[in-house]
Amino acid sequence: MALIKSISGIRGTIGGATGMNLTPLDVVKFTSAYGSLLLNNRHDKSKVLTVVVGRDGRISGEMVSNLAMNTLIACGIHVIDLGLTTTPTVELAVTMEKADGGIIFTASHNPKEWNALKLLNSDGEFISAEAGKQILEIADKETFHFASVDLLGTIRRDDTYLQKHIDAVLAFHLVDKAAILNRNFKIVVDGINSTGATYVPALLRALGVEHITVLNEEVNGRFAHNPEPLPQHLTALSAEVISRKADLGIAVDPDVDRLCFVNEDGTLFGEEYTLVAVADYVLGKRTGNTVSNMSSTKALKELTLKRGGQYFPSAVGEVNVVKKMKEVNAVIGGEGNGGIIVPDFHYGRDALIGIALLLSHLANNKKGLKSLRSHYPEYTISKNKIELENSVNVDEIFEKIKQKYKNHPTNSEDGLKIEFDNDWVHLRTSNTEPIIRIYAESSYETTANNIAMRLMQDIREFM
Repeated sequence: MALIKSISGIRGTIGGATGMNLTPLDVVKFTSAYGSLLLNNRHDKSKVLTVVVGRDGRISGEMVSNLAMNTLIACGIHVIDLGLTTTPTVELAVTMEKADGGIIFTASHNPKEWNALKLLNSDGEFISAEAGKQILEIADKETFHFASVDLLGTIRRDDTYLQKHIDAVLAFHLVDKAAILNRNFKIVVDGINSTGATYVPALLRALGVEHITVLNEEVNGRFAHNPEPLPQHLTALSAEVISRKADLGIAVDPDVDRLCFVNEDGTLFGEEYTLVAVADYVLGKRTGNTVSNMSSTKALKELTLKRGGQYFPSAVGEVNVVKKMKEVNAVIGGEGNGGIIVPDFHYGRDALIGIALLLSHLANNKKGLKSLRSHYPEYTISKNKIELENSVNVDEIFEKIKQKYKNHPTNSEDGLKIEFDNDWVHLRTSNTEPIIRIYAESSYETTANNIAMRLMQDIREFM
């Protein structure tokens, strides 16, 4: 069905034809290219390299990870296998192990037929666009480096990183475990049949939360609903929060780097406001700059300015957000899809630190989650998409739209963003799917939808 190579990794559907899907041959080829790049970049050519790997709960996860791990062994690279884990856990493990890189086998929010290789550098961060380009070139030319039999790598299993990740969260100076414990929260978690069903309840118990209900807790990769944590997919979680008279609900995606909440009355807190609320808590402790991508709500900018800091937008994609955060020395950042990046914890989207900070904020706020949400501006983002055919020239379409709206402020750093007075629309191709995303924000839902529909009509016209 699809094989997509981007800053978000090598992502595709399982099965089908080589080069068109994520087949075993493709897994071996791109892992070989990644391993070869690490070997090429060694300053000391005699150094033995180590790569940390882990996978989410997908059906294909064990197959894909075994193929990749044995390929790394063939390259002469030692592997530390975390098994079933989360993306942020692997990121932390790379730095804790002083490893040379990492791979997470996950397709994030994509349905069960998808999987991916997310590739990390020695800092536990996603590789740069330049490194990604080099990997694709190596894969295309098949200029791989494999070891002789006496120099093959090894695999070491390590199941300690769930606890190590939780310990790191508890030790973070802004996490207020005492306040969380005193609130005696009752929480419902949607584990979406992946590793969030294990990691999130374990974290909550460590924070002193005793009343935990877990939905979709069997880690089998057969997702009970579409795994992207959007409102239309969280109706069961909302209903359970009401039924249990819980204080809140928590939803994560399959690899636990995205996070959203359900209020005590079953309404959605809004994934766009996950970052806003966590930033509010962090900025209340220390003034500083913030970053989010261009498709995220302007509420973060308004909050940051109010708190005495500066706000900076970035292109979409975790690697782009992290790059901008480093440039401006941001104290908090992330993406409007519920991705929280706390730089002095680690430079990666991490739902676990996000949960701990939001609960600290809520515990100190003394009121309910819905009351906390009411503190922030009421903006609505209309999120839409148009599927792409292979022959479509997206750059040409965006240029025609830019000309049509030339009297409005535009930004072409990442697709095309157009501002309409206090509203905006952002058009861009996805890093993870063959689609154009159309996001529009306004104070009014109808206006946001109308702006999005107008631009979707423009796209179809120019297609």
